[in-house]
Amino acid sequence: MLIAISDSADPRIEAYRAVRERDLVGREHRFVAEGEVVLRVLARQSRFIIESLLLAENRVESLSDLFESLPADVPVYTANRTVMDSIVGFPIHRGILAVARRAPQPPVAELLARLPERALVVGLVGLANHDNVGGIFRNAAAFGADAVLLDPETCDPLYRKAIRVSVGGALVVPFTRTASASTMLRALEEAQFDVIALSPSGKETLAELERSPRAALLLGAEGPGLPADLLARTRTVSIPMSGSFDSLNVATTSGIALHHLAGGGRAPLFAR
Repeated sequence: MLIAISDSADPRIEAYRAVRERDLVGREHRFVAEGEVVLRVLARQSRFIIESLLLAENRVESLSDLFESLPADVPVYTANRTVMDSIVGFPIHRGILAVARRAPQPPVAELLARLPERALVVGLVGLANHDNVGGIFRNAAAFGADAVLLDPETCDPLYRKAIRVSVGGALVVPFTRTASASTMLRALEEAQFDVIALSPSGKETLAELERSPRAALLLGAEGPGLPADLLARTRTVSIPMSGSFDSLNVATTSGIALHHLAGGGRAPLFAR
């Protein structure tokens, strides 16, 4: 259902107005996805409902095959570049946006109970950088993690930039938020997960680590890292580095660790 928009004040595209400002204040249980790769990932996910699309006129033809997979009542708004830039509030170079409804987040115990006997979970503690969170979700999807848990200080993985950096991984890997980092750890322990905390001061090295069937990888913010009380209650692991250098970007760290835990590049251990 293609609908041409010629006026940036058209009320039908209100959900797309001032995209960056609304990224910060929220969209009432909705989120915005940007770019062709992300949109195609979104269209394949059953737990999110796409409410509408807004496309630059020159992007319509390349997405015509995707329209067939959308429910017939989903409007596809089109506009020229000038009008589209005016709607969203900045030059939208990809020319592809979608508004979708968030899925309810299950209680952490319920999410963990759904996982198979052999499972891999990622726990994020205090990660306020959207690029890092997006990068971690990308790695989690690439290496077959079954779920991601977020503490209250970790930023929203459905923030537009986080989704874009994750290349849609934030739409693929199930996630939920816990009341605190301590609550996260307790839920993992109760679900019989071997909890592995990454830290430069880890007592084991990643290369010598043998994982249990149910493993959870905890990651903290760059700089402060994971809280000392969590490290005291978990299996701490480090990634040895050259010389006196002891710090990697947390998203990079997650990729190295998840690659090891998922089988070191051999046949995938997890099937989605």
